[in-house]
Amino acid sequence: MAALRRKFGEDYQVVNTNRATTFSAPVKKKRQRFVEKNGRCNVQHGNLGGETSRYLSDLFTTLVDLKWRWNLLIFILTYTIAWLVMASMWWIIAYIRGDLNHGHDSSYTPCVANVYNFPSAFLFFIETEATIGYGSRYITEKCPEGIILFLFQSLLGSIVDAFLIGCMFIKMSQPKKRAETLMFSQDAVISQRDGKLCLMFRVGNLRNSHMVSAQIRCKLIKSRQTPEGEFLPLDQCELDVGFGTGADQLFLVSPLTICHEINPKSPFFDLSQRSLMNEQFEIVVILEGIVETTGMTCQARTSYTEDEVLWGHRFLPVMSLEEGFFRVDYSQFHSTFEVPTPPYSVKEQEEKNSLPSPLSTPTPALTDSHGARRNRVFSVDCINTSVERGCQGGAGGRLPSKLQRMSSSGKEDLQRKVLLLSSQHAEKACSTGDLPMKLQRLSSSPSPGAQNRLQLKSLKVPSGTGRRDTAR
Repeated sequence: MAALRRKFGEDYQVVNTNRATTFSAPVKKKRQRFVEKNGRCNVQHGNLGGETSRYLSDLFTTLVDLKWRWNLLIFILTYTIAWLVMASMWWIIAYIRGDLNHGHDSSYTPCVANVYNFPSAFLFFIETEATIGYGSRYITEKCPEGIILFLFQSLLGSIVDAFLIGCMFIKMSQPKKRAETLMFSQDAVISQRDGKLCLMFRVGNLRNSHMVSAQIRCKLIKSRQTPEGEFLPLDQCELDVGFGTGADQLFLVSPLTICHEINPKSPFFDLSQRSLMNEQFEIVVILEGIVETTGMTCQARTSYTEDEVLWGHRFLPVMSLEEGFFRVDYSQFHSTFEVPTPPYSVKEQEEKNSLPSPLSTPTPALTDSHGARRNRVFSVDCINTSVERGCQGGAGGRLPSKLQRMSSSGKEDLQRKVLLLSSQHAEKACSTGDLPMKLQRLSSSPSPGAQNRLQLKSLKVPSGTGRRDTAR
């Protein structure tokens, strides 16, 4: 830890996230990969039937695609057989003309001088094919069939040389070896970048020569079933790594971290840390570019399975500033460290953020209980307003003197009792028309005479208060 801080500073320190929200992934068996880590596609074609003849129609590509041991074997056998066949043809001409019996006769003019057995015929062919020309063996003018065979040998030799040597040259200059110096991180990580959950992996170039027009693409290979019931065992889905913004066009002079933002358009929209343990998918990464030195197109591939995707991790930095240049430390190329990352999927986080706050929404007690509470408050307000207006007085709207004294002496007591009575479910004070009954029940004085007078005078209240409420 201390060495890491000294090297990268305080901003890059390992954060331990061993909390209750983290989950330990179960041990999985190594499953079959569609694309190996070295980029080889793990697919074999079988039961071709009569389609194998298509390989012979494209013989040059077939030879280039063969492994080196088979290619070298075909190269050696082709030249050996061609030399033996052509040497045999020169020997046959000498045998038919009888040159083998007059090999050492100086007065005899043969078809080919100094060819009197098969080894001498083979040497003549090699000297002619390789244009060595030692001078002891040559074609005479009295051998037209030898001249025709010589022309055929020259044409056939040129074709064989162009075919085999060209095949070997193309195979040696293939950009597959250039792809060996393009690196991918062993694991992919999922963490937050700029406040967004992202899937990231790292690519690097080990050579000083650049990759011109380097472009990167990602494919998600996952089995799925369509709504019609069709099962797709290896369905390919595109992962956006910046196609719309141009981030997929790389300037690959130093290691780069490729980022795929997980949003509603991403196949990982509902992927969480817990569901990652039960998923089964493979991410295929394809890096293409033109080799600067040869001008040939190079392609490098790798893949990441679900057990190679680390949740809540981030790559360690590998760039450092030296005196006059930047240094890349490839010993930390595959290293990651843990960072605090929510274990929830983006879909769950958006649903959680879209839920309304309890403080900003009305409670069911205020809205769903048939408006009882609101009506009770309205009734109390009407009582307060009517009492205040009765205290202020007015033409045709003055309350009886008994009620004025009650409102002036025990206004708070009256309101408290009205609230207590209005909370009962059997009574609902929805308007000022309920005031007579309320006042009758409130006027529980110890004197029966006072109670009767209060009941009689309270009957006048609805007319006055009703007119004021209507006017108001």
